[in-house]
Amino acid sequence: MSEREVDQALVERAQAGDRRAFDLLVLKYQQRIAALISRYLRDSAEVLDVTQEAFLKAYRALPGFRGESAFYTWIYRIAINTVKNYMVAQSRRPPGDDVEAEVAEQMDMGAALRDCATPEREALTDEIANTVQDALNALPDDLRAAIMFREIDGMSYEEIATAMECPIGTVRSRIFRAREAIDKRLRPLLEG
Repeated sequence: MSEREVDQALVERAQAGDRRAFDLLVLKYQQRIAALISRYLRDSAEVLDVTQEAFLKAYRALPGFRGESAFYTWIYRIAINTVKNYMVAQSRRPPGDDVEAEVAEQMDMGAALRDCATPEREALTDEIANTVQDALNALPDDLRAAIMFREIDGMSYEEIATAMECPIGTVRSRIFRAREAIDKRLRPLLEG
């Protein structure tokens, strides 16, 4: 069975009243959802509270889950909405860019340069990481979200389309344009 099929079987058992099945889904995804929420909130107690709230909302909404998307995509969307609502209630504005340090780690184009860690290469690696981060920060929200879903979260185009509530073609276009913008900023560094 694929991961999605396992999740769907657990969802169906939970919908039939088996609370242990939902507990298994919580155990499976709570760390990923907490990591997602921690991109918005820095206080660990708040992260835990909002994570719990997201799963409570998912449990209450579970009868309406039809399996048109993967369970993780569905709970991801609930978690995003929950943390944004929490921040509005706390009179805080959600950050425009969801990821800071993670981007430098995940999209570090200079990883190969670290093999021989000379000061010049380390400086270039830092410059590349900063350039990627600056390029991401400069992207419109829709492009930044699409590329982050794909490159950081490893979501499929279908999952991104569901999460962003747009057609797959739009997702492909946004990811292409985001990559193009990042590449345009990196090219001078890499050619030199």
